[in-house]
Amino acid sequence: MDRLSNFLKWAGAALRKGFGAKRLARLRSSVRWIVEAGTQGYPPDTKRRLVVMNLIAYLIAFSTAGYAIQHSFLDFEKYGPVIGLNLALLLTACLVPFSHRLNELAGAFLIIGSEYVALLAFTAYLGHTSGLHLQYFIAAAATFVVFGVKRWRLILPLVIIAVALHLYAWFNFPREAALIDAPSDILDGIYIQAAVTTGALIAAAIYYAFSLAEAAKAETDVLLRNILPDDVVERLKANPGTAIADSIPEASILFTDISGFVALSRELGASQIVSLLNRIVSEFDALAEKHGVEKIKTIGDAYMVAAGVPTPVSDHSQRLARMGFDMLDVVARVRAETGYDLQMRVGLASGPVTAGVIGTKKFSYDIWGDAVNLAARLENKSRPGRILICPTCRTRLEDEFHFESHGEIEIKGVGLQETWFLVPDMRTRAMEEEPRETSTIRAKA
Repeated sequence: MDRLSNFLKWAGAALRKGFGAKRLARLRSSVRWIVEAGTQGYPPDTKRRLVVMNLIAYLIAFSTAGYAIQHSFLDFEKYGPVIGLNLALLLTACLVPFSHRLNELAGAFLIIGSEYVALLAFTAYLGHTSGLHLQYFIAAAATFVVFGVKRWRLILPLVIIAVALHLYAWFNFPREAALIDAPSDILDGIYIQAAVTTGALIAAAIYYAFSLAEAAKAETDVLLRNILPDDVVERLKANPGTAIADSIPEASILFTDISGFVALSRELGASQIVSLLNRIVSEFDALAEKHGVEKIKTIGDAYMVAAGVPTPVSDHSQRLARMGFDMLDVVARVRAETGYDLQMRVGLASGPVTAGVIGTKKFSYDIWGDAVNLAARLENKSRPGRILICPTCRTRLEDEFHFESHGEIEIKGVGLQETWFLVPDMRTRAMEEEPRETSTIRAKA
């Protein structure tokens, strides 16, 4: 695989060098213009279908040109009507991109209509022994591609007509009734071409349909995984319609709130404030993936993340503690780069939670429980640039971090709780940074 990849890279570089980068770019632009001819201004889905229609039209033009040349070399006078039909079909196919300017269905009707008439005429001239009437099956399959499956009320009668014309051609144009008396070897060659073309194009149409279905499935899967945890997505796929609800005995929840956004939104326009918040949240999302935790939701400039859900892990508190410090670093960096007075408070709590999927439209994965309420309260009582934690977190983190007492705070429904600010163990952080510093020195050396 690596050798193939290297060869393709080498071949591409050689092509660019030999042909010229500018010429190659112009060639690509020209090919794209030809393929997308007449599709400008249409929605993406419609444009994609019209591009496929253009490719079908170009394939018809190419194949009919080949047939016309082949027959002209055989006997131009004898096969003159067949040559004329091929040229007429070629011209009609070339008009398809221009027909898109009328409406999105004009090209489809032009292709299907011309093929239906031309195939019947070809069979009349050469007889059903030529096998040309087999291509009505291509036309029937092509209706799904050129019209789109949503127009099944239009497609169904066209498929029925294609089958009816195939049967009509078979029963009404035997070899002895053909208008042109072609020898057997010529008819055999035409039949082989027709059979191969029919099989190949039907296979291509089926492949196209399945590829669209697979692409839609993949897009849906990516969208689901952007909304729900991977484990939850797999459970929903395995048992659609089943409620997702889990009781998790041990998990950790981290709440953050970025102060300064309300005041800043009065100074900056909507575009700038959204762009700034999106930048920060995007970095937080990357950190969530890095630390192996689950983003739950954002509410304005507040961010909620959990560890140990939906898949239990033993170090859930440690993961969120490390992520919390990384999040504070992100805000500090953005503050230094922009000059905006941004600060962030962090609250971290551990304990049992309940998790599940809520809603049927715009659904979400959410968590509840005393630990969630406690994390939100700790965030509210924290200070800018600090992480405030609960007693359970202190016990779980005492081997990696130092603590600074913040005293007791009143928690609704719980009462007084002792709290601490989390202080990173500087020796641990130095050990984590040392390999990076060493590698940097070696790289410079």
